[in-house]
Amino acid sequence: MSRRKGKPTAKKEKDFSHKIYKILAHDPNKSFNYKQIASVLELTDTQSRNLIIKELKLLAAKEKIEETERGKYRVVSKAEYIEGTIDMTSRKTAYFVSPELEDDVFIPTNNLNKALDKDKVKIYIYNRRKGRRPEGEVVEILERHKTEFVGVIDIQKNFAFVSTANVKMYTDIFIPKNKIHDAEHGDVVLVKMDDWPAKADSPFGEVIKVLGKPGEHNTEIHAILAEYGLPSDFPVDVEVFAQKLDTEIHPEEIARRRDMRKVLTFTIDPKDAKDFDDALSFQKLENGNYEVGIHIADVSHYLQEGTVLDAEAYNRATSVYLVDRVVPMLPEVLSNFACSLRPHEEKYTFSAVFELNEKAEVKNQWFGRTVIYSDQRFAYEEAQHIIETKGNTIAAEISLTGEEYTVSTEIQDATLKLDELAKILRRKRMAAGAISFDKVEVKFHLDENAEPTGVYFKVAKDANHLIEEFMLLANRKVAEFIGKQRPEKTFVYRIHDEPDEDKLINLQTVISKFGHKIDFRNKGDISKSLNKLLTDVQGKKEQNLVDTLAIRSMSKAKYSTQNIGHYGLAFDYYSHFTSPIRRYPDVMAHRLLQHYIDGGKSADAEHYEEMCVHSSNMENLAANAERDSIKYMQVKYMLDHKDQEFLGVISGVTEWGIYVEIVSNKCEGMCRIREIKDDYYTFDEKQYALVGEVTHNLLQLGDEVYVKVKNADLVKKQLDFTFLRKNE
Repeated sequence: MSRRKGKPTAKKEKDFSHKIYKILAHDPNKSFNYKQIASVLELTDTQSRNLIIKELKLLAAKEKIEETERGKYRVVSKAEYIEGTIDMTSRKTAYFVSPELEDDVFIPTNNLNKALDKDKVKIYIYNRRKGRRPEGEVVEILERHKTEFVGVIDIQKNFAFVSTANVKMYTDIFIPKNKIHDAEHGDVVLVKMDDWPAKADSPFGEVIKVLGKPGEHNTEIHAILAEYGLPSDFPVDVEVFAQKLDTEIHPEEIARRRDMRKVLTFTIDPKDAKDFDDALSFQKLENGNYEVGIHIADVSHYLQEGTVLDAEAYNRATSVYLVDRVVPMLPEVLSNFACSLRPHEEKYTFSAVFELNEKAEVKNQWFGRTVIYSDQRFAYEEAQHIIETKGNTIAAEISLTGEEYTVSTEIQDATLKLDELAKILRRKRMAAGAISFDKVEVKFHLDENAEPTGVYFKVAKDANHLIEEFMLLANRKVAEFIGKQRPEKTFVYRIHDEPDEDKLINLQTVISKFGHKIDFRNKGDISKSLNKLLTDVQGKKEQNLVDTLAIRSMSKAKYSTQNIGHYGLAFDYYSHFTSPIRRYPDVMAHRLLQHYIDGGKSADAEHYEEMCVHSSNMENLAANAERDSIKYMQVKYMLDHKDQEFLGVISGVTEWGIYVEIVSNKCEGMCRIREIKDDYYTFDEKQYALVGEVTHNLLQLGDEVYVKVKNADLVKKQLDFTFLRKNE
């Protein structure tokens, strides 16, 4: 943390030419003479003025600026000014990203001009000559990505500084004495950046919330939420509005819906789930086919447009699942009660009902509002037990009630048939080129104080796949139903572009070390070889590494009104329809579907595209917050295992050391190169390895090594390991 003896001051820069150019570039339409530049630089001596005149002539000779009239200069009009986004590195440099440019532009530290990570900026690009890496300079900050930051406060006598744990935040924030408020030295605080004066090293800010002491569980969880601008509570007016909603089931509303209360219906969810947003119904038809209903909580019935409740749900756009809590999109009265498809309760639903034959081919389909009655609630483990044993007795150790019980023959038969149909649907999907990402999820056993007592891995089994396949079917068919209508209608699609070829080549480089390869001949071959790769690594030491890298090589799925299909699922049309309790785009899909069933005209595409972009952004924030909460728990767990030796796999190699992922709990940490004592190591980029100078030992991706915890930093969510030895 910076300790300074007063307000931040400007750094003395020697690079005169650069400073002069910066002044001209900041106002590209204006011409300056040497006196005006000297005034901006606050230089009054003759020597400096002469130097300015000399530098202006040099810049003009290099054609970076032009002389508009005698002694007056401006930047060359052909200069390239482009708008885009800043992507900071951890080394105080950045890259500029713009859809107008094929390649990212490097921005050196002294050219950032107070721009921060993800800010929208305008830059000037130079070095566009062949063979030279283009570089840019920020000439204007158009929009700050964020102005609120989480960090630890360092209080001095007359001021304070807040430093953040974010490696991409290259400056601390100066807090004047009158804006420290109730914060105490060393507190974790949320600060708002107010201003960044021209000659200050650091921005000025104000403490807006004290989150607590570093390392305390609640502090760190609230810090994660605050860092991403995610709310921890609902505003009072939203809670009050939700409490006043009519959540009763009314006969006149039932009359407007398809009544499916008498059809066998059940839910399958995680055993700790509180919001049940989907149910399946099943009945055999007289013609020998099967009617399968996918019933989704009818959130849009309660969530009316234009209300404070709807505005709050839209702003949140998604529920956030942290390790020890859920930050819901909707207040509890809706998410856990009114909308939740709880057993033995009548509920309003929005349904996709399909007639399937023995080959799982859709013969008929129907979409619309329904009312259902859930006959049974299953945990995944219970449904899995029926699938595996083909029996109907649920053992006490996996039962939700903790007691052994018997399932009705009707439900047993329905579960087994649905499993059979789901497996056919899955096989068809894979044959069409879908990619099977069954990535291992890290979960924690928590005690009553939310302290991690153990780590386990969640693996998807048949019961998970059963639910997944029918949800995918509903999502796909809803999207097809709207997407194939002519004239075209505005709808919210879930789209996923083809993988980036450069990233696939990088993946190939890594996996070849483990004897795997990707077939690049065509789109179909790529997806087949990716599936083969993901199957081949299952249960091997490199599985997590390969899974992670394969996911990174993929484009990110997002929401859009412009349908391009979904590469990963191999669907031409796909939407999100099945989770409106926790995702706002599903609510949008429900509203649009009902609007079109009622014969409505195509909705405003621009308005819906804006909502899609917001939903995609919030989804990314939530995913990052979830990732941070897992990292925090992993670090916390490792704090209690400092003396233990762990077997790990090298998951990354850099010039400053190796990243090691522990096999037994998937925690990742770093062994610094200078601290690996058995030799003097250097980084070999081509081999993704550290090479020992004397022994020529290789430490490369995928190698097994033994490590111990050296340091566990809860605030930065970082682990440092001591390297013990290679596992020979």
